[in-house]
Amino acid sequence: MPTPNRVLIAEDSSVIQNLVKKILEFQNFEITAVKNGEQVIQLLNKEDFDIILLDINMPIMDGMECVKAIRELDDTAKAKVPVVAITGNARNYSEEEFKDAGFNDVLMKPLNFDKLVIVVKALTEK
Repeated sequence: MPTPNRVLIAEDSSVIQNLVKKILEFQNFEITAVKNGEQVIQLLNKEDFDIILLDINMPIMDGMECVKAIRELDDTAKAKVPVVAITGNARNYSEEEFKDAGFNDVLMKPLNFDKLVIVVKALTEK
């Protein structure tokens, strides 16, 4: 059996974090969840992930800062990992700004869980 794709979720809302976790675990993804961007960078320095889901509005380090930090990592494989923005405030940023920051895709809140699964599967197909 192939090893499951590893997903790192950075989301400060435990409700959304738990829902995303359950849905993706049901799809055979292995999930690690954290509450802010700083924890994402710390984990990325120690572990490998196949995709990262980043909430835009988080304490300590938000999603925009975090994706830029990921793209600047010295480890080129980790710097290229697919990153998806999760946001309820899409009006604050244009699609162009998300792309320029380094995101591969954007999911709007309230989350469409079917779209979540489609996007995560598309970006992690080996």
